[in-house]
Amino acid sequence: MRILFLGDIVGRTGREAVIARLPELRRALGIELAVVNAENASHGYGLSAEIARSLFEAGADVLTLGNHAWDRKDIIPFIAQTPRLIRPLNYPPGTPGQGAVMVPLPDGRKALVVQAMGRLFMDPLDCPFRGIAEVMNSHRLGGSVQAIFVDFHAEATSEKMAFAHFLDGQVSCVVGTHTHCPSADAQILPNGTGFQSDAGMCGDYDSVIGMGKAEAMARFWRKTPGEKLQPAEGASTVCGVFLETDDATGLAKRIAPVRLGGRLAETLPTAGG
Repeated sequence: MRILFLGDIVGRTGREAVIARLPELRRALGIELAVVNAENASHGYGLSAEIARSLFEAGADVLTLGNHAWDRKDIIPFIAQTPRLIRPLNYPPGTPGQGAVMVPLPDGRKALVVQAMGRLFMDPLDCPFRGIAEVMNSHRLGGSVQAIFVDFHAEATSEKMAFAHFLDGQVSCVVGTHTHCPSADAQILPNGTGFQSDAGMCGDYDSVIGMGKAEAMARFWRKTPGEKLQPAEGASTVCGVFLETDDATGLAKRIAPVRLGGRLAETLPTAGG
């Protein structure tokens, strides 16, 4: 199975770049499942129902959220009606939405997409390790499901690595989100799970993690709150991860970073390997 994951969309230029590039990426790489983290897609904070619909129309099969999941209040009724929009599974019981979704492919294969959120330097949620262990009790990779993709939304690289090693051999891939900087550690772990610490953002990299430089610098320099940070409006780089799995085992055969457009050096895997 060929899977494309795109990291955190930040603001208007980020979502416009994803909407423009996603159809061609699906064609060029033969993508069968496209997952997009969209928690910053609405003006840098949260996701609106309208923008979620536009991303689905552009070719996203599943949208994931994160710590900004509830910044836009209209997402609450929308997520309840939209199973392919998921939020971290370790939010407390009773939180709207779900932390995982099963996606049937046209040929009958199935992919499970899961999101969890870290706790180190983040909101104090339920344990993501315990939460995903419960999900794994219900699904067997290479048996009831042909691929399991995990978006782990976390601040600390150490927690992301520990989470991936915890799941090594049980899921197809673990990719980190939230820090908005693409890491250079794409690899297949010893037991066959693909991993990259952070997919990076889909946004303007002439910025401070996607936000305007002047306001962000002032916060560090002056130590005053100032105005609310606004997304940078320059050309965006579409960043993500390409994964190819073995249908018999569900484990990763190939993992490679994706960077297209904007300021960062471009890299795009070939469809044939």
